[in-house]
Amino acid sequence: MKPMTEPEIRASLVNALPGEAERMPLPGLHEVVWAEREYLGWRDPGAPLRGYLVYWRGDDAVGIALRASEVRLRPGSAICSLCNTPQPAGQVTMFSAARAGDAGRAGNSVGTYICADLACSLLIRIAPPSYDWMPDTSDVIAARVAGLETRLHSFGGRVLESAG
Repeated sequence: MKPMTEPEIRASLVNALPGEAERMPLPGLHEVVWAEREYLGWRDPGAPLRGYLVYWRGDDAVGIALRASEVRLRPGSAICSLCNTPQPAGQVTMFSAARAGDAGRAGNSVGTYICADLACSLLIRIAPPSYDWMPDTSDVIAARVAGLETRLHSFGGRVLESAG
């Protein structure tokens, strides 16, 4: 991921309420290893149901304000719709995002299951065990990265669909 500045992140929000971008708490950008991210995702420590993800769509930064569901998944396992990683249900949350533009202001939203900590970029880089009969670890991670990027752009596209 190409690095982003605080002003770029704040200006990128496509579905924020008036004033939300200015009030949005940012993670420690000096700690981000940008080369190992497909998007920057974080939760608001002051509003636990609020989250954000920001990514590049070509040369445009796209930021999406998210709201986590208050309802937790039943015990068991679940799969994140972005990184496609199976995990315990408590580590996956339904997030909704208001659509951009007039559709969002009219109350339309989209939702998907995402890792509760919004750290898919870190999770997909956990190397699988290496065996002679398995694909090379770097190939597995590259495939995970490509899949995450595809699904992220698809979700972002659904948020942007009604913009204009």
